Amino acid sequence: MMRMTTIREASRGLVRRAARGAGLSAVGVLLALGGAWSTSTTAVAQDAEHSVARQWNEVLLQAIRDDFARPTVHARNLYHTSVAMWDAWVAFDDSSGAGAGSGGAAAAVLVHERAVVETGSPAELEARRDEAISFAAYGVIVERFAGSPGTVETLAAADALMDELGYDRTFTSLEGATPAALGNRIADAVLTFGESDGANEANDYANLFYAPVNAPLLPNFPGNDTLTDFNRWQPLTLDFFVDQSGNIVPGGTPDFLSPEWGVVTPFALAAADRTVFERDGNEYVLFHDPGPPPLLSGEGDAEYKAGFAQVVAFSSLLDPSDGSMIDIGPGARGNNTLGTNDGAGRGLNPATGLAYAPNVVPAGDYYRVLAEFWADGPDSETPPGHWFTLANYVSDHEDVVKQLGGAGPVLGDLEWDVKLYLALGGAMHDSAVTAWGVKGWYDYIRPVSAIRFMAGRGQSSDPSGTSYHPLGIGLQPGLIELVTAETAAPGQRHAHLTTANIGKVALYAWRGPDFIDNEQTDTAGVGWILSDNWWPYQRPSFVTPPFAGYVSGHSTYSRAAAALLTGFTGSEFWPGGLGEFAAPRDEFLVFEDGPSVDITLQWATYGDAADECSLSRIYGGIHPRADDTPGRLMGAEIGPDALAKALTHVAPESSLTITGGKAKPTKRGKGVVVVEGVLVTGVADPDGVLDVGSGLVLTAQYGDGRIASGTIGADRCKTNRRGKIRAKRKDKRATATFKPVKDAPGTYAFVVKLKVDVFGEVGSGLTLQIHAGQAVRGGVAAVCAVDPKNGKLTCAEE
Repeated sequence: MMRMTTIREASRGLVRRAARGAGLSAVGVLLALGGAWSTSTTAVAQDAEHSVARQWNEVLLQAIRDDFARPTVHARNLYHTSVAMWDAWVAFDDSSGAGAGSGGAAAAVLVHERAVVETGSPAELEARRDEAISFAAYGVIVERFAGSPGTVETLAAADALMDELGYDRTFTSLEGATPAALGNRIADAVLTFGESDGANEANDYANLFYAPVNAPLLPNFPGNDTLTDFNRWQPLTLDFFVDQSGNIVPGGTPDFLSPEWGVVTPFALAAADRTVFERDGNEYVLFHDPGPPPLLSGEGDAEYKAGFAQVVAFSSLLDPSDGSMIDIGPGARGNNTLGTNDGAGRGLNPATGLAYAPNVVPAGDYYRVLAEFWADGPDSETPPGHWFTLANYVSDHEDVVKQLGGAGPVLGDLEWDVKLYLALGGAMHDSAVTAWGVKGWYDYIRPVSAIRFMAGRGQSSDPSGTSYHPLGIGLQPGLIELVTAETAAPGQRHAHLTTANIGKVALYAWRGPDFIDNEQTDTAGVGWILSDNWWPYQRPSFVTPPFAGYVSGHSTYSRAAAALLTGFTGSEFWPGGLGEFAAPRDEFLVFEDGPSVDITLQWATYGDAADECSLSRIYGGIHPRADDTPGRLMGAEIGPDALAKALTHVAPESSLTITGGKAKPTKRGKGVVVVEGVLVTGVADPDGVLDVGSGLVLTAQYGDGRIASGTIGADRCKTNRRGKIRAKRKDKRATATFKPVKDAPGTYAFVVKLKVDVFGEVGSGLTLQIHAGQAVRGGVAAVCAVDPKNGKLTCAEE
């Protein structure tokens, strides 16, 4: 495989210009430059060194870029296409796993059909598999993007790849034993499944019953006088609306995207995590319900005001000319406790053993690049697709070893890709189902509506002061102030706001699109503006995504993907201990000039990148922190659950014997599960060695369906001289100890402890799965009893 660099060396604009000058597609330019990130193209150039699954994934990602920006719909497209390719791959896996590298037969998701495998060389067998995968992927992509604004480009790219691979794309028969017919049957099964999965694809994913309670905000006009429910989502009306993929949406007032998406059939979400609410006679389905967000004039009033004030504070930092410098290297940033921003970086790169080098840049440039990189703006593959590009970047890295979970045999490129896409696709799909189910039910307000509304009422800090209103915004000197006769006097900080605005709220923030005449040369900068005119750091034709804020989809997608990649690769660190992205000077930013210097984003771990993505949405004026934190926490559960589910398809099961177990509640409804037993390695460990040094995924499922899980990274697994393995998470959520059983090679006694977020009734049983490398080991403690006096639960075998 060709080497792919760790730094994208061209912005979207640079790629387009280079492509025009060289007569190449933009992908061709990136391949020549060594880039590995998202691009904008009208035709997809393929790299024959990549697997056929990767080539189809690139066609799909470009189709998403050319479609309307619908992150829920495209998370589903990514998942369903991944299922199609996986089921086609599995069809050629025999019962012994020969040629599969999995140690046992893999399991399909939808189409449980084994191909008729004739005699032939390994290369001939692989060619048949490639053909089935191609027809399956082609069938799904062509159908799913038939109504896309980029249909012509997508169909051309898909046809071109089929032609390049030498397949007859006009063959549509479902009959016969050929790989092409098998691929067509798989595509047909996936598309048929999609007709009844709750997405309402037949009606172009239209909402069935949701209706906004607020009249639209017209952001081109000052203030927000049309808001009636200040805790609920407000549509936007613009002269014309350009979505995140650059498509002009007729009418200028886009509908709420997917508020009823919680009903869509998930991949791995558990029934025990499902809650159904009712409003106006209609049901809203939620998974991992985080509870309500902070409410203005209700529970959480102070946090509502503080959270949206923080959005203003972050907006005030988007000026590279203020002289503020910041070290954005992994040695200074990242390494946060889950759900927080408390990290101060890491001392050493574990791959090199060296300290991370400082990366000092203008703070305003960093924050602007951060907002733009993670915004998934024009030409983007949307957040779920963005993480597929990052996963492909990982796969292409020269330091990656393609072992599932960091252990076991090294997989071929095709096997690695189809397994990665199935697991990641499932995680992104479940993230969409979860986050948008929450968005639809809680229907929470966005910053542009809340900030303009509160500040328009006045200030809420001083009941005896000027312009007081209990629904007003809190004052902060130097950031949120009232215009007074003194501050509006000539030469003073509010002089340009004039004495006509005395008593109004002024914000020190990014000044907005009115200060940009030429996006190639102008920078809006930061200064004092009237709160009536506050803008998110976004294009004036976009302003904010057309759906509710709570919870953040970016936070949910990103943390789920980070957890998934950690478990799948066996390490929380990017290959080589460093992931990088280059934003060239004066080239990268889209709606204003910048950055003023070359900026290279850097992350040590997948979690660091996910946290940075979450923060970027506050800098971009899209979310307050109340949207962010629960999204991270939800994603941290979705990712491991998706991996656990994927492993039941991509890896064999061996036995786990539980000889005892107990679970007990602790404070605030949380609890801890303690299970003891003997682990029999079976076929998954043919050498009789339990390799958990690369990391573990622990999952406990109670009899009522509730699931708790925890991931232990490679750096938390320690083996002593006697072969005893101790594994612990930094946050102590999950711990495990494995000890070889004397005179029983390949057998380990173990004690596992797993903290539970919510502790419920478990009287019907406790199931434990341990994922170590490729092995999936499960067992059941069948007899459990709850002590009615103290609520303690004990489990043991019959």
